[in-house]
Amino acid sequence: MLPSAPTSCPHCSSDEQKPKPAAAARESLPSTPPLYICPMCDGVSSDKSGACPHCGMALEKNPLAQRNEPECCGDGGDEEVRDLWWRVRWSTAMTAPVVLLSMGMELPVIRDIPHEASAWMQFVWATPVVFWVGWPLLVRFARSLVTLRFNMFTLIGLGVLAAWTYSTVTLVAPQWLPHAATHGGMVLYFESAAVITVLVLLGQLLELRARKATGSAIRALMNLAPKTALLVRDGHEIDTPIDDIQPGDILRLKPGSRIPVDGIVTEGSSTVDESMLTGESMPQKKEAGSAVTGGTVNATGTFLMRAERVGANTVLSQIVEMTAKAQASRAPVQRLADRVSAWFVPTVVGIALLTFLLWWQFGPQPSFAFAVVNAVAVLIIACPCALGLATPMAVTVGLGRGAQLGILIKNAETLERLHGIDILMLDKTGTLTEGKPSVAEIFPLPGLSARDLLACAAAVEAVSEHPIATAIVRAAKERNIPLAAVTDFQSITGSGVLGNVGDSEVFIGQEAFLKKNGVFISAECHTQSMRMQAEGCTVVVVVLNEKPLGLIAIKDKLKESAPPAITALHALGLKLQMITGDSLATAQRVAKDLGIDDVAAEVSSKEKLLHVYQARGKDRHVAFAGDGINDAPALAAADVGIAMGTGTEVAIQSAAVTLMKGDLRALHQAFSLSRATMKVIRQNLMFAFLYNGLGIPLAAGILYPLTGWLLNPMIASIAMSLSSVSVILNSLRLRRF
Repeated sequence: MLPSAPTSCPHCSSDEQKPKPAAAARESLPSTPPLYICPMCDGVSSDKSGACPHCGMALEKNPLAQRNEPECCGDGGDEEVRDLWWRVRWSTAMTAPVVLLSMGMELPVIRDIPHEASAWMQFVWATPVVFWVGWPLLVRFARSLVTLRFNMFTLIGLGVLAAWTYSTVTLVAPQWLPHAATHGGMVLYFESAAVITVLVLLGQLLELRARKATGSAIRALMNLAPKTALLVRDGHEIDTPIDDIQPGDILRLKPGSRIPVDGIVTEGSSTVDESMLTGESMPQKKEAGSAVTGGTVNATGTFLMRAERVGANTVLSQIVEMTAKAQASRAPVQRLADRVSAWFVPTVVGIALLTFLLWWQFGPQPSFAFAVVNAVAVLIIACPCALGLATPMAVTVGLGRGAQLGILIKNAETLERLHGIDILMLDKTGTLTEGKPSVAEIFPLPGLSARDLLACAAAVEAVSEHPIATAIVRAAKERNIPLAAVTDFQSITGSGVLGNVGDSEVFIGQEAFLKKNGVFISAECHTQSMRMQAEGCTVVVVVLNEKPLGLIAIKDKLKESAPPAITALHALGLKLQMITGDSLATAQRVAKDLGIDDVAAEVSSKEKLLHVYQARGKDRHVAFAGDGINDAPALAAADVGIAMGTGTEVAIQSAAVTLMKGDLRALHQAFSLSRATMKVIRQNLMFAFLYNGLGIPLAAGILYPLTGWLLNPMIASIAMSLSSVSVILNSLRLRRF
């Protein structure tokens, strides 16, 4: 009798594992996610709107907490946008007279105003701009001092208050300043304090609106779910809120309507556009028994469906949840910006103080005024906002765009790791092939018909759920062959399946396993097996009471997308390896047809794991693409595990990357998206470092001895705001990927 073994795949040696229940997979998620999170600082959250205690930036609404409330996602309902817009309008209106009085002294009417009266008017208009309209900026400045967490508002507050305080003292008590500070006259910078406040508020408004655009992918996914569904009850169709739909409810789908929840078609047929979730442009045929996904669009037909997963359990909700969590994660490259930011603000304050002292001691008269202005310019232009936004903005847009394309990347670290992959290992069945094998040929030995051989094999395979077993059983049913009852079913690791049909023992599986156990097939049978494998078929031997009965060849068609996708992956510089439990001859034929570099065949799950470890041991970075369940050990061991699935719950929960389309075009897109995102991050960081590297010396007046040119603090404020907006706009280019 053939030996038994733990349950495993009988054909490709992969362990058969049960799907992890969705409820268990989500146990680690917080039951009530915080309403607001910081876009820049990891782990900062709150149930109220406000500013981040670390970086001072406005907290944003958390997509995880708001996924069922799309109305919160627009600017029109955002309190902070309205508040900033109000402050920008008022501060602009009050700053305009200050600018005219200080810079329009040659204009009619203004030139007739006495200098002292003009100074007091500037004070009256500028003071409410700084302390009333600009109050939120000062609050964040004060908080940064109290908490010793210095940030961009530390520099802004120091700059604005320094300009206003100097001007006020010059106006109110000029005797407190050295004569050289004013050179015998009144030099005021109320307009700088007011204009800087206006420009910072305007920059905050532009930045907030631009940051909102980075979350457009999440909002688009959230809005895929309709608000109501057509519930069928007692023969009547009732328009019902989506939140009231329960598992088991029967729903009517009309042409053009969006499917409200995940479920199964019970009656009727249609085609469904699933491009919003998978990126696949071709509508998919749906009939009784077909699964449908919430958020997809019914085409021209009408059908009834039974709700299976509703609310947070739908695939769409899980995609939103996973993408939002990924967007909140931090890429390893962000650590560079974090390390720089830790010492950046104290360094800038030190440079500003040094600038002040040098200009006061060695600058032209009024040296004290020059010292104040240049120190303020250094503080304003050096705001580290662009540096802090460089990575998280690109990650947010990149991950969101990936979700729209059906590429679900679990976190920012995975996105960065994809960029460094140089070896891609591919499973064969379901990855390179369609995963829907069919019986291509039946070769019975003399004395037995093909029908009898198929009946014997299908009886045992009916108990297995492997694709090859499904193909054999389907072939038997197509020929109307009745299936006998099976007892004592066993799955033998990496070899086949075994069961008793009546009083006889039937084995279906690999020839190599039979040889190890002293069962040999005839020379003719072996020749036929080699021929079938050379044609790309998977061949199993059917054995009755340890006597071979014949061969069954199963063919799994290559995906149409495989050849061009393999070419595109090679163009990215990736080395491709096929790792499969199938026979060597079959694997080599598939590899030759596709142009894959290396092949490892007839391997078990443990051996796949070993191949991954060996490749990584050579200081190379490895990604493994499989079905997300049978290849779980290799997926976990690789630098990046990629599930080639169809958007199932199991694939979403188990893999670092899930490709909803399940074909190699999406695999190529995933690598390309990672590279594009990392390119944008590098551009952002380079821009931020270059901006501060050039801006600080210019603000300090390094060009003054050569050109007589100084950087006005107002120009520094404009440059500071534009630097942040530029980083965000550069990140938004990924939306067109």
